[in-house]
Amino acid sequence: MKLKTFRGGIHPEGYKELSLGAPVRPYLPKGDLVFPVNQHIGKPAKPVVAKGDLVLAGQTIAEADGFVSANIVSSCSGKVKAIEERRVASGAKAMCIVIENDGNYTLAEGVGKKHHAGTFSNKDILDAIQKAGIVGMGGAGFPTHVKLSVKKPEAIDFVIANGSECEPYITCDDRLMQDKSRGILDGLRLVLQLFPDAMGVIAIEDNKPEAIKAMEAVCAGEKGVMVQPVKAKYPEGGERNLISVVSGRDLKFGQLPADVGCVVCNVATLYAIYRATYYSEPLMKRYFTVSGDAVSAPATFEVPIGTSFAELVEAAGGLRPEITLKKALSGGPMMGIAMPSLDAPTTKASNAMTLLAEDEVELAQAQQTACIRCGRCSRACPIHLIPQMMADAAEKKDYEQYEKRLYGLDCIACGSCTWVCPAKRPLMQLFKQAKAEILAAKRK
Repeated sequence: MKLKTFRGGIHPEGYKELSLGAPVRPYLPKGDLVFPVNQHIGKPAKPVVAKGDLVLAGQTIAEADGFVSANIVSSCSGKVKAIEERRVASGAKAMCIVIENDGNYTLAEGVGKKHHAGTFSNKDILDAIQKAGIVGMGGAGFPTHVKLSVKKPEAIDFVIANGSECEPYITCDDRLMQDKSRGILDGLRLVLQLFPDAMGVIAIEDNKPEAIKAMEAVCAGEKGVMVQPVKAKYPEGGERNLISVVSGRDLKFGQLPADVGCVVCNVATLYAIYRATYYSEPLMKRYFTVSGDAVSAPATFEVPIGTSFAELVEAAGGLRPEITLKKALSGGPMMGIAMPSLDAPTTKASNAMTLLAEDEVELAQAQQTACIRCGRCSRACPIHLIPQMMADAAEKKDYEQYEKRLYGLDCIACGSCTWVCPAKRPLMQLFKQAKAEILAAKRK
């Protein structure tokens, strides 16, 4: 059977085997837990605790402050040590609630209480998602209750469970599908209840045979749900690409998935929906991969949100003694954020940390030449942009050309153009800078 795929994209080495073989281990942090109040797209949450307050695991410590916002929940029990600015993974400062972890993880009342299937109304489901503070866990961080509150539910034809996990090194979703397949299916069922005419499609790249097998086993005989293996290619997990592969529909610039009859949820988001609805369990923990050639024992952990990246390096055996760490990334090597320090907290959207003995960006800078007009960047772009012309406009700061004629703001910063460029031009970095400057000017 010929596997479905999309135009463009690249095939970087996966390195999945580094962490995939190790069993998932629950990790309970030893130090303070830190909760930025802006762990989602939209307005930061508003703290509802004060310094010195005692809190329990599962307790809301910051409430959504607007429609596009999300609650923040403590993943430990202890005392509020501070509400102050702290460095996050990007190196920027953000307002954070710091909790002195008492090590007991005492649950707030009602957390973990089992509810019977078949008794949930659509309002019950959306209320549970909103209360739990669930956001997109594939990296975007968009509040899930907002995504699922579409104007015309009957117009949704596909609910797509994103299990592609195309980024190199990262295996947390692969392991989640193997370990929690029934919970993912139950979460998908809950979302399908909101969209009565939709088909559920679980899209998984073909380099994850055990995940495909696990999901196919629980979906056997399930009406309105199917597992769709797709060709392994980066960036398969982008919404626009996945919608094209699964539905054959083209998500045009400026459109939302619902505009073409689709809703896309990461498999980890679906599992969180299941836990929130069936067990009144807010989003407190998630699967998280620590990998790369600089770490001693790559693995995937089940991690309370707010855990320090530095603690997770130690949990993975620390750095290899013969290696000098050149780069630490929050995420994977394609779209991950370079971290100036490991002293930063994980968030709801944190799925991995990649520790590398070589800095590919640094190596590329030493080899950089002028553009040779080969066109490889355009062929690799998964959303049909023209990176060569975008780079020229960005370097000249011709932002009207960049935005209005070249659609530069629609770039998803996947890095495919940079990866294939024989001239080693820092295309994605140019595009990120241009986008930041354009958006800053718009805010003014």
